Amino acid sequence: MTPENTNPPRGLNPLSAAAIISILVGGFAGGLAGYTVTTHPSLTNTGGTSTTITKGTVSVTENSATIDVFNKASPAVVSIIISKDFSKIYQAPVSPFDNFFGFPSQQQPTGQQEVGQGSGFVVGSDGLIVTNKHVVDDDQAQYTVIMNDGKKYDAKVLAKDPTNDVALVKIEATNLPTVSLGDSSAVQIGQSVIAIGNALGQYRNTVTKGIVSGKSRTIQAGDGSGQSETLEDVFQTDAAINRGNSGGPLLNLAGQAIGVNTAVDSNGQLIGFAIPINVIKRDIDSQTKNGKIIRPYLGVRYVLITQALADQ
Repeated sequence: MTPENTNPPRGLNPLSAAAIISILVGGFAGGLAGYTVTTHPSLTNTGGTSTTITKGTVSVTENSATIDVFNKASPAVVSIIISKDFSKIYQAPVSPFDNFFGFPSQQQPTGQQEVGQGSGFVVGSDGLIVTNKHVVDDDQAQYTVIMNDGKKYDAKVLAKDPTNDVALVKIEATNLPTVSLGDSSAVQIGQSVIAIGNALGQYRNTVTKGIVSGKSRTIQAGDGSGQSETLEDVFQTDAAINRGNSGGPLLNLAGQAIGVNTAVDSNGQLIGFAIPINVIKRDIDSQTKNGKIIRPYLGVRYVLITQALADQ
């Protein structure tokens, strides 16, 4: 989420939100991801007195998979605008009589102001959208979804995962393009991944490319407001993630979402984190079946045994 004047970027104590900005500056937009270098030197030895070297050819090939993934997924990647109502104070012309009589400032009707941005992606053609919980966690805010083609929709927060940084948002629309969901259990360290999102809250559908740098990471994430949460079993990636990218998809080269970008470590470069997509798939299934996200957990409740209870 990219605050405009108010909220600091999300951090990981001291990590900062990928929002948290779903967006990515510093990557190649479908750029040159692969280089194939072929050299074939030909050596002719005539008694060790002379050597003939034939220069080989060097060919550079463009990794079209990145372009294909972007073209496939980007129509379903959205920007989420966060707005709030603030009082507008009317400042009357300065008059000596104002101070003398103590006339108060006049309160005008509240006005809506943009306070931040995030990313998300459509997973249901009827308007179901996945994003981060911290992007839409303000119950006093209003949310607007901007599609890749510029269309705007009022958004309703449908459900929030009580134990993870995941939220489901709904807009009233039909026949929307969607991002297909992959299997995060099949993700391998070192495999190529692509991130798409709202880089820095300004550049919609920016694409960057990297690899999965690690799996099963546990991080402490916060947005600078004093609140934080522990995120477990997240992916680490070096695909460039910037503020405003929170909630955008992390994709494999088949164009499937294998994670949701959520945070970045502000102490280093290209150290981002994404929630595995299988977590989101369970949340969607729970919302469909129960009308809300239900997450079981193990815990212990205890009661102090006083002497009075012991005597009963």
